[in-house]
Amino acid sequence: MEASIHHVARLTGTTSRTLRHYGAVGLLAPSRVGDNGYRWYDDTSLVRLQRILLLRELGLGLPEIQRVLDNEQDETTALRRHLAWLRSEQERLARQIASVERTIAARQDGGPLMAEDMFDGFDHTVYKEEVEQRWGTQAYATSDAWWRGMSDAERAAWKARSADLIARWASAAEAGTKPGSDEAQELAAQQVAWLASIPGTPGHGSAPVREYVLGLADMYVADERFAANYGGVNGAQFVRDALHEYAARHL
Repeated sequence: MEASIHHVARLTGTTSRTLRHYGAVGLLAPSRVGDNGYRWYDDTSLVRLQRILLLRELGLGLPEIQRVLDNEQDETTALRRHLAWLRSEQERLARQIASVERTIAARQDGGPLMAEDMFDGFDHTVYKEEVEQRWGTQAYATSDAWWRGMSDAERAAWKARSADLIARWASAAEAGTKPGSDEAQELAAQQVAWLASIPGTPGHGSAPVREYVLGLADMYVADERFAANYGGVNGAQFVRDALHEYAARHL
């Protein structure tokens, strides 16, 4: 299949100018350019554009998107990971829809309003109980206040940093990188620094506590919600083994 630039712009709700800009910055090259100057996009280009648009919805800027795409060449793995995120968002939005429907029904029928029902799906605290059980109520309260205190731009930058790190983990795993290699250990160091930057976590602002790092590393494999971020169990096992090696050397 091949589609013209105007057809692609119409399908995606973007503009021909935007698509040309993506080409100019090296983000999305057309499969060919006709004699009349028209740009055409084949299946490979369209799949890449789909990934670009998905990453834009996460709040990533074009430089961050370029790094993610460069670091994660296996598009099927990348799309599966993004599909898992979309399904979690779908579930959250379904909860929001249901809560609004309940509010409308209550207001129309004169029934009681329940705060627990009204705000279901509106916050990021779905793991509140789990975090408090593992690391305490203060840890959750501190990290929650930190997240809520961010601006939209700061949250977008945080998501971009996280997505870039995950993509580089996935790329290294797919390349068969050894957990004890220099490349894997550099990623592990960045992962540990990323963990240490989150207020409320054990060792925040310094070196994370060894048990905390090892516990998270094991959880990446044991919990499918986290394993999905790293391309499934195999990718998560690579991250876990690299973090275990890093902890043995430095923590």
